[in-house]
Amino acid sequence: QIIHILEHTPKGISGEIQLTDAIATLLKQDKIYAHKIVGTRYDCGSKLGYLKATVAYGLKHKELAQDFADFLHTL
Repeated sequence: QIIHILEHTPKGISGEIQLTDAIATLLKQDKIYAHKIVGTRYDCGSKLGYLKATVAYGLKHKELAQDFADFLHTL
């Protein structure tokens, strides 16, 4: 249902189609179930958020974490 609603959701102020707008529309039509996710959330829709997510992922990567951390310390 959400995909169909997204196809008909107008663009928001930033010129992007917002999932939250589509969810609000769906709420008027049906029940919505959610699952709370435990963890860190990064806003990958912003340049800074994307960089933060990339660094966090790199520091957790089992093969590259130490080399990546060493590199970051040189900056």
